[in-house]
Amino acid sequence: MTKPLLSRDTKGLLLAFVGVMIFSATLPATRIAVRDFDPIWVALARVEIAAVAAAGLLLFYRIPIPGREHYRALMLTAIGVVLGFPILTSIAMKTSTASHGAVIVAILPIMTALVAALRNGERPSRAFWIASMAGTCLVVIYAWLRGGAQHGVTAAAASGGSWAATLGASLGGFTLGDLAMLGAVLLAALGYAEGGKLAKVLGGWQTIAWTLVFSAPVLLLPMFWFAGDSWRTASVPAWGALFYLAMFSQFIGFFFWYGGMAIGGVARASQAQLTQLFGTLFISIWLLGEQVDAMTWLIAAAVMLAVVATRRAPILRAAVA
Repeated sequence: MTKPLLSRDTKGLLLAFVGVMIFSATLPATRIAVRDFDPIWVALARVEIAAVAAAGLLLFYRIPIPGREHYRALMLTAIGVVLGFPILTSIAMKTSTASHGAVIVAILPIMTALVAALRNGERPSRAFWIASMAGTCLVVIYAWLRGGAQHGVTAAAASGGSWAATLGASLGGFTLGDLAMLGAVLLAALGYAEGGKLAKVLGGWQTIAWTLVFSAPVLLLPMFWFAGDSWRTASVPAWGALFYLAMFSQFIGFFFWYGGMAIGGVARASQAQLTQLFGTLFISIWLLGEQVDAMTWLIAAAVMLAVVATRRAPILRAAVA
């Protein structure tokens, strides 16, 4: 019997890595979009646009509707990757830089592994958890030290007197934008773990497609509510960023992401995100002209070392029927 060139874990990591490269531009694209659009509208509009493409693909391939036993997992996936992460990151990007948000998002692999351990029966080793906690503590310390500084974002970024301006208020060493990013990470971890488990049954792209299609009718009315008049005067870059968020960050990226998790396991494949931090930092510098200081690079490198350590630690995976 011929031995496969790549192990299942390696195949899963490679697929997840492609998804991560697509996700690397999510925060910079969100930052561009919320300059012209309402943050909540951006989060809802990207779902509705992606849902149209998802519905077309499901109809073209005549994919059967998931059974009722999958509805709960679809709902939890939607709460994480359709509602929680898009809305909270859109709010945070109104007053924070993409590079600052990228450092906080760097703990997402760790949190995803934690949720996978609690809900999916995956059992990482003690070395995994030690490295994970070290990385988490580094990010929390970074957010605390940088809280209130706004990383060069002026008060004008949150149009004076609007609800978004409250994000500039400081709560101890954290800003409300920091807390929004931390909340986004927690909810994304839930959506990744649930979606990764469901992808083993439904398939990678089918999981995100059905999640979008089931969510779209519920979010349609709120999307019109938050539309306002900004879409009439929005710039071409803002529309381009919204299209990227809808078609790539919200849809195509998950083809590879959930596919990698279905093959290699949630906790293991999630570690491919170790490259997302640096990808987002470089895109922020190139696309937005953001200045990334030495402290940000230092913390980023330290977090990556912690995540690399989790990659080397063993993980016991529960059998899947």
